[in-house]
Amino acid sequence: MFSSAELVTDDQQPNSGQILRQVLAQLPSLPSIIRYYDDFDDKLRSIPDFSTADQIVVSCSGSKISVDFAAFGYAYGTLLKQLFVFLNANDYRMSTICFQISWFAKLPEKTISDLLAVKPGEMNRWWATERSQAHYKKVFESLKSLLRMLCANVVNDWSPDYLSFIAGLPLPSVDKYAAVRTGDVFLSTEEEAQIVHYFDNLAAKILSGENIDQQTLVEGSALLCSYLFAMRPYQIASLTMRDVRIWREDDTGTLYVHLTFKMIKQRTKSTAYPLTRRVKHEWAPIISEQYRCASAFGRSGADRFLGVNSAQAMSQLIVKVATQVAGVNVSATDLRHSAAQRLVDAGASQEEVAEFMGHADITTCLVYYNASPNQAERVNKALGISPVYQQVAKIAHAKFIDPEELAQLKDDQQIAGVPHGVPILGIGGCMSGQLACQFNPITSCYSCQKFMPVIDVTLHKRVLGEMRSIVKFFADVSRHDTNSPAFMQLKRTIFSIQQVITELEAPANA
Repeated sequence: MFSSAELVTDDQQPNSGQILRQVLAQLPSLPSIIRYYDDFDDKLRSIPDFSTADQIVVSCSGSKISVDFAAFGYAYGTLLKQLFVFLNANDYRMSTICFQISWFAKLPEKTISDLLAVKPGEMNRWWATERSQAHYKKVFESLKSLLRMLCANVVNDWSPDYLSFIAGLPLPSVDKYAAVRTGDVFLSTEEEAQIVHYFDNLAAKILSGENIDQQTLVEGSALLCSYLFAMRPYQIASLTMRDVRIWREDDTGTLYVHLTFKMIKQRTKSTAYPLTRRVKHEWAPIISEQYRCASAFGRSGADRFLGVNSAQAMSQLIVKVATQVAGVNVSATDLRHSAAQRLVDAGASQEEVAEFMGHADITTCLVYYNASPNQAERVNKALGISPVYQQVAKIAHAKFIDPEELAQLKDDQQIAGVPHGVPILGIGGCMSGQLACQFNPITSCYSCQKFMPVIDVTLHKRVLGEMRSIVKFFADVSRHDTNSPAFMQLKRTIFSIQQVITELEAPANA
């Protein structure tokens, strides 16, 4: 550490290194060992020889992150070590600390020395000048942390009395929800329908006793947590075996699955609380089967439920499976925003959305209300009437057949059903037969690759009208709960019927 003999007199013009050394002389000695809590692995870790180390390695969200203080130079690097100690002592998460330190690499040493030399009364002018340099917003958040450290140690006229002043220093204006406002991050109805169909199909295979490989179960469970609960990759990856509760009701045999996630990204750890979520009954077999397989591999207690050891690996896994299922590039962030928007569109209150998303500040979710369409548009979206949603992706199905070919099929291959009390028959045939199908007739047929639609556009238009009447009934009695699997299935059916009609009315089929 530096001694008072190294301080310069007032009549000298100190350079940046001298200013840094003046400040360092007023700060406490660096500790030889740093201890921090790794909440991802639930371990207390330590950094040995911290005061003398040029480079340290910390555990962060399951990954190893290297922080090279020597790259900043001795005095500058020592100042950042002091900041590291300050942030850790003030209960900042290790990921936040590492990111804040990294942003200083975008600033030259002279900028930092100039900041250290500025008195509180001159800070507004200096801050405004730096903001005009178009630095990233994160840079100024790091500079605020440095000023708070000066206040805590009463350096250069700074004191705890100035903490509220520092909090009020303006940050560059950045609209981090711009993609939400434009709707670019939201899944289309067809993409959501593909994901719902994936869950339906996977759950049906499990219930039928089909052997599902471990990787598919892990992917399905990860995607379910992201899509259904808007959980971040960190939260999904850190899910342990003890965070999963599974039971059946004795009288009905209904399967219940509850998952408890960690609340993250809070200003302090004291504001975080567990987030318990119930998996939909229709998809509960996916989590239940993954739990059974994980237990068979010997996992229990604090072991990872999905066996993924870092948030980064979980993020990559979700992108992989979501993109495969939806047919377009989809990230965990897209799934999170889409889940929030579904909840808002379904009529949830501001408090309900904040609790669902794990937001400490209930105003954070207001952007979703601004992006939400009106009630009529939501119903039109479900009906397939809104012009925005009339162009849907082509649904894969087998060949078209004429009524004579339909009549020659076996009775089991001639599709008929009574979806929601509406009798429908004669729409086409099934290559496998209805007895071999795990899905509901009519509502699942139009989007099935084994479906052979009959060449009768009038018939399909009549079915479309009947299905729309069912959607209207659902919208009226369920207060527009557009998040339910039944409602999603009806929307997917309507889009698929429209595509069959579009193909039949195309010039090639005229």
